[in-house]
Amino acid sequence: MFDPMSELTGRPGGDEFGMGPTGAPPPQQRPPRAFGGGQGGQGSQGGAGGRFATDLHSVTIHARQRTFYVDLKESGNGKFFKISEKSRGGQKTTIMFDVEDLDQIIAALQEMKTKL
Repeated sequence: MFDPMSELTGRPGGDEFGMGPTGAPPPQQRPPRAFGGGQGGQGSQGGAGGRFATDLHSVTIHARQRTFYVDLKESGNGKFFKISEKSRGGQKTTIMFDVEDLDQIIAALQEMKTKL
């Protein structure tokens, strides 16, 4: 299982989760970032022994006074999601979870949406 704390280095949009206010701009895809001089967006440094994860897909969501980044990444430990939020004041918060947990995360978000 992926250990998020081992990936301290380093965005499916609102519609994919069935969320987002009506009239909100759609999430914007952005090219994966390359870390450590990787080629073609490949940011891993030697696969399982590397320090960095490779960005597989990234989406940026601009919402009110915050920007959200949803990244699908892969490391030697497997694939995982990294969701970061950056507020207008520059504060950044990040969560990471295994791809195996995506269905549970989506179900929880859909449940919360029914409570709005």
